[in-house]
Amino acid sequence: MVNQPLCRLDGKTAFITGAGAGIGEATARLFAQQGASIVVFDRDGSGAESVTAAIRASGGRALSAAGDVRDSEVVKTAVNRAGAEFGGVHILVNNAGVYPRSSLMEMTDEQWNEVLDINLKGVFLCSRAVAPQMIQRREGKIINISSVNIHVGAPNFSHYIASKGGVVGFTRALARELGDYNIHVNAVTPGAVQTEAEKRLVAAQGKAGDEAVAAIVARQCLKRRIQPAEIAAVCLFLASDLSDSMTGQTLNADCGNALY
Repeated sequence: MVNQPLCRLDGKTAFITGAGAGIGEATARLFAQQGASIVVFDRDGSGAESVTAAIRASGGRALSAAGDVRDSEVVKTAVNRAGAEFGGVHILVNNAGVYPRSSLMEMTDEQWNEVLDINLKGVFLCSRAVAPQMIQRREGKIINISSVNIHVGAPNFSHYIASKGGVVGFTRALARELGDYNIHVNAVTPGAVQTEAEKRLVAAQGKAGDEAVAAIVARQCLKRRIQPAEIAAVCLFLASDLSDSMTGQTLNADCGNALY
């Protein structure tokens, strides 16, 4: 499907947060292959530079922007730079997020605030920054990355799931608010994606980590790991003309863990 003409993103600029690795990197690479210019935004400057260099080496257009989605001025600067160099932002993928574990009784105020600020406030700040361009152009695609955990729940994850549930609520509200301007706002709820960061986390947990992953796969209809490129393909669908009749929706991509 991704090679069909309607999935092409020629003439579009995509601003992708958390694009220095994982789902964000896979999405940046795929969108570039489909003709989009890419703003690789990540607080890991070296990761952003690496992905940008790889896209350019493959013949694509990209610029790297190191920054934190919690900093509204940094976000605005990056969006303005995209406008100056690529003519504006047509697609926003709010992917940046963190997923630390903590029980409710051990969780500090600082831990709660950090997760909510990155995972939810960051989505707000980036959306607010790109919206004026999209409103003026009367077109745009905003894609917010949530999590399958909002459907199934998980222990020691209350801050994370609260933030990702908020992302879906924000998606629905923004779809209503921006629909008159032909701006589409949708969300994706990925399952347990096998990113490099997840591999390191599982390895650090040893046998317990392996058992946790095995338990997740056992609950899935499709008994395999999900790869970042598969979530990127869902994002491409939402960014392309193929999804023009959809807004305010949440697409679940979890190999059949949550069925709804």
